[in-house]
Amino acid sequence: MDINGARVLVAGATGVLGGALASELAARGARTALAGRDPDRLARAAQPHPEAPTVLFDAYAPESCVRAVHEAAAALGGLDAVVTAFGAVAFGRAEELADGVAEHLMAVNFLAPAAFLRAGLGIMERGSVIAAFTGVVADRPQAGMADYSASKAALSAWLSAARREARAAGIRVLDIRPGHLETGFADRPVAGTAPPLPAGGDPRQVVRAVADAMATDAELVRTAPNGMPVVERRAG
Repeated sequence: MDINGARVLVAGATGVLGGALASELAARGARTALAGRDPDRLARAAQPHPEAPTVLFDAYAPESCVRAVHEAAAALGGLDAVVTAFGAVAFGRAEELADGVAEHLMAVNFLAPAAFLRAGLGIMERGSVIAAFTGVVADRPQAGMADYSASKAALSAWLSAARREARAAGIRVLDIRPGHLETGFADRPVAGTAPPLPAGGDPRQVVRAVADAMATDAELVRTAPNGMPVVERRAG
């Protein structure tokens, strides 16, 4: 996909990763639409992008995610990519986490992103891209994060199946699985307290790799043992 001139919806643009990705794509010439939950934070996120349309969604209401895709497509005259960069985290032993928290994680980390991406698949044409941040836990579930790991693994599994379907239509599916990043995400859990964590990676390096992956039609961005992001043509 040619990033220059591409019409890209970034869902979760009010977050550190989503905001950084929107800026990276805009710097490469993309026409972005920004989606977020909080109107005030979304307005602040849009300040560096005065031409970018903004749309609201509620991750607990999948129909609002679908509506956001269609509103962004209407504002931009179509979409060439939909990227989801939002989520929630919780910490605690598997037997201790409340069922309501587990439901919240599955809704925010799997069902809402899937609603965005499914809607994108329904309207986009050959050469387009759908992409989602899943994370290293999709590959390596972590103790003390069972339900969070499961929700991200569910999204990654959905992407893998959708990829097989979308290849025939010429639409690429990108799974973004970075390791721990310095975004402050772990400091805002919906339950529990983060264990001691090593220093995280640089989110700017990751969003540059994501933009590179979108431009080269790659299917996977992961973190190498040395902490650097790696772009892979095939996800496996």
